[in-house]
Amino acid sequence: MSGTGDDKADEVEGLVPVDVAETVDRTGSGSLAARIDRLFATLRRPDGREFGYDEVAAALEAGGGPTISANYIYMLRRGQRDNPTKRHLEALAGFFRVPVAYFFDDDAAQRIDEELGTLAALRDAKVVGVAMRAAGLSPESLDAIRNMIEQARRIEGLSTGSDPS
Repeated sequence: MSGTGDDKADEVEGLVPVDVAETVDRTGSGSLAARIDRLFATLRRPDGREFGYDEVAAALEAGGGPTISANYIYMLRRGQRDNPTKRHLEALAGFFRVPVAYFFDDDAAQRIDEELGTLAALRDAKVVGVAMRAAGLSPESLDAIRNMIEQARRIEGLSTGSDPS
């Protein structure tokens, strides 16, 4: 994930990504609320819990950002408010360490969501184990394994994603 270049973004340590596919899209995947929800649901505290609204509001203010209430963050996430200031979006982007474009650029949002999914997958010990076991195999064997994984994803109704090679 690319950062915002803002020093306060680097003050938030320990964001733990979870599987983006497990997040709930409450209001439509391209909406501001859905994107804020995805960040909360995907980038979590080191203990695996979601950040609290009070915690985020306090961190934004402590980092020199705009004053924003926990309730307003909640309403943005739920789609009850949909016109935050530029400073609010910049502060939220900084907190979650994503570019502010994530909130209004569909291409950027898709790219960042894919990166979040990759980070989440790399935190899954079983996924890392499969990747480690594949090290050193021939290109033909790697292609065969990739085909098996893609078939398994189709059987389970999961997207096959883009080809990373």
